[in-house]
Amino acid sequence: MMRSPTGSTRVAGVAGAPIAHSLSPTLHNAWIAAAGIDAVYVAFAPPVTGFAVFVEGMRGGAVRGINVTAPFKETALAAADRASARARSAGAANLLLFERDGEIVADNTDGEGLLAAFAQQAPAFDVASGPIVILGAGGAARGAATALLAAGAACVRIVNRSRPRGEALVELLGENSAYFAQGEAAAALSGAVALINATPVGVADAGIRDLSLEVAPARLVVMDMVYKPLRTGLLCKAQDAGLTTVDGLAMLIGQAAPSFTQLFGVAPPALDVRAVALAALKERR
Repeated sequence: MMRSPTGSTRVAGVAGAPIAHSLSPTLHNAWIAAAGIDAVYVAFAPPVTGFAVFVEGMRGGAVRGINVTAPFKETALAAADRASARARSAGAANLLLFERDGEIVADNTDGEGLLAAFAQQAPAFDVASGPIVILGAGGAARGAATALLAAGAACVRIVNRSRPRGEALVELLGENSAYFAQGEAAAALSGAVALINATPVGVADAGIRDLSLEVAPARLVVMDMVYKPLRTGLLCKAQDAGLTTVDGLAMLIGQAAPSFTQLFGVAPPALDVRAVALAALKERR
């Protein structure tokens, strides 16, 4: 049972737009209860155009920190006074910490979460064995791409609706990356070892309608960062093609664990938090 907040309760949360769908409060509050610490994790819904003002208002540590989701990850990095190397490399932050001296510190645990998800659900995957295709060029895609390259990926191929945004990400990533237009998604998959949807919507909704997995390499691993629904259209298509899949819930949990440690000063306790999340998803249907 969640404790009633007191003057000494450590407060943290998640900010995004929209945010009502987020499972982050479910995960973190389950860990808080299991650990028996005096803390609470809540959802914040700042206005889309007012995130910087929202963050400024948290200086001083009354709120220990926030996870950041779409569409604020790049703005979050810009709002910070100091950033970790992985946040700077990604050009985006999914975690902001508010120090008592007023400093705002940015980090990015998305890449760590992605690699943890692959290790759990696709243990045979070798990140260095071939090109990896990422759909999208936002903060989530940036975090994924930089983490994959740091882990030894030979090449990251970015497929994105906006050419300027896609090419800007490729410029940030460097020579081991390439941009493909939406209509070139099938070509981007040639020889690929992984396909990752890093857009906040389904592949069809993102406008990538010509994507076929029927002739994809048998070793291709397909991941969708979307976790509601858990089995997205892309993952169902991959399963029908006999391919290994990785779901967005595994990544959500993977990035939440190191965030929890930074927010609350302790590691997440042993708990089947995936079962907790699945129960919450079932209740929301």
